[in-house]
This record gives sequence, C-alpha cells and structure tokens, in this order.
Amino acid sequence: MTDRKHELAANLAKVEDRIAAACTAAGRAREEVTLIVVTKTYPASDVRLLSELGVRHVAENKDQDAAPKAAECAGLPLRWHFVGQLQTNKVRSVVGYADVVQSVDRARLVTALSKEAVRAGREVGCLLQVALDAGASERGERGGVAPGGVEELAALVAGSPGLRLDGLMTVAPLTGEYAGRQREAFGRLMDLSTDLRRAHPAANMVSAGMSADLEDAVAAGATHVRVGTAVLGVRPRLG
Repeated sequence: MTDRKHELAANLAKVEDRIAAACTAAGRAREEVTLIVVTKTYPASDVRLLSELGVRHVAENKDQDAAPKAAECAGLPLRWHFVGQLQTNKVRSVVGYADVVQSVDRARLVTALSKEAVRAGREVGCLLQVALDAGASERGERGGVAPGGVEELAALVAGSPGLRLDGLMTVAPLTGEYAGRQREAFGRLMDLSTDLRRAHPAANMVSAGMSADLEDAVAAGATHVRVGTAVLGVRPRLG
C-alpha cells in the first residue's frame, strides 16, 4: 500500500469514528448517515485510492476541475455530487457526470438542468441549497434559496422532466442569526426538510455538515455529511 493510501485510510478511519460516535450520541443508526468525500483540488489519483478504500460518494465544486477528473475515473463505482455554485453555461458539462446537483437555488438553473438532463437521457438528482443567511426573497452570500422560496422551487424541480427532487442542502452561515450556531442552523434545515416531505415524501435527503461541524449535522438529523480536509488533508495553496 502506498504512503498516500495509508494516509487516506487512516484519515477515513478517524472520520468514520467521528460519524459513528455522533450517531451513537444522537441515538441514530450509523447506516442513517452517508459520507461524501469532497475531492475538490485533489487529483484523480486520490479519487481512485478513495474508491479502493470503499468510498462511494465524492463531491466537486468546479466543473473545470471535476469534468476531466470524472472522465478519468469513469469506470469506478462512484456517485458524483456537484456542490458548488453552478452557472447555467456549465450545466451541459455537469449533467454529463453528476448524479446529484446539491446547489440548485434558482428557477433558471432548474430549467437549464432539465433541458440538458433530457438531452443526455439522464435523471439528475437535485438538492435545493438553502441560504439560512438570506431574507425572505434574497439569495445568501454563498448562493442558495431563502427558506421562504423552498416550496415554490421544490415544486418546479419536481415537475421538471429529467430531474428528481432529492431534498435539501445548506452550508453553515457565516453571517446572520445563525452565524457560529451550526447546530441551530442545521436544526432549521431539518424543520424545512420536514415541511418539504409533506408535499414530496421521497425528498428525504439532508446534506449538511463538513469537517469542522459534522457532529452538529448528525445531531440535527442530516442524512449526508460532506467532508474534505479531514480525509484528504489541507492542501497548500499554490503561488
């Protein structure tokens, strides 16, 4: 086993222990939480090693990095999640490899995703990215639909050919009433998920929590956590 594979295996084991402990503390079964490893900025060779170590879900946030990496790893048993802010001119490329787009936050993006999914003959899962730092009608500073806009956008996704409404995603807010209050923020997302599932029972995926706050996300009820640096390490910035 290579040094890098040993390093990734050790890091994965630590993250697994954290998730398992958080599930126990929350009275949840470990099987209720899925780990998504965020592989952004890391090479395809790392994705290949992660796959060998049993990882089945990976996430990317920039199409220009993700598209060639996904192509290089096309034969691996992986589900690719796109988690970054998505411009409509990148939709055709993203639909080519992403199984789930976790950053759906506006009607124009839904329309573009639907068109390209139909053209590609694919069904693409969609999570609505909720901006908990946004007011009733605005988007958050890092993208996302305001809580008040979830119902309308969900209905649009659910009625769009080629798309599947899977649930909700959020990033812990840096500003606003939930800044520094991750557990409360994730609890608010769970409340929104409960409301969403009344109209769309199958949309039960809740993606929240990252390396620093995955325990808060598990405690709140998240079904998926997105972990990058705790698995892959902190990559030095170039230049």
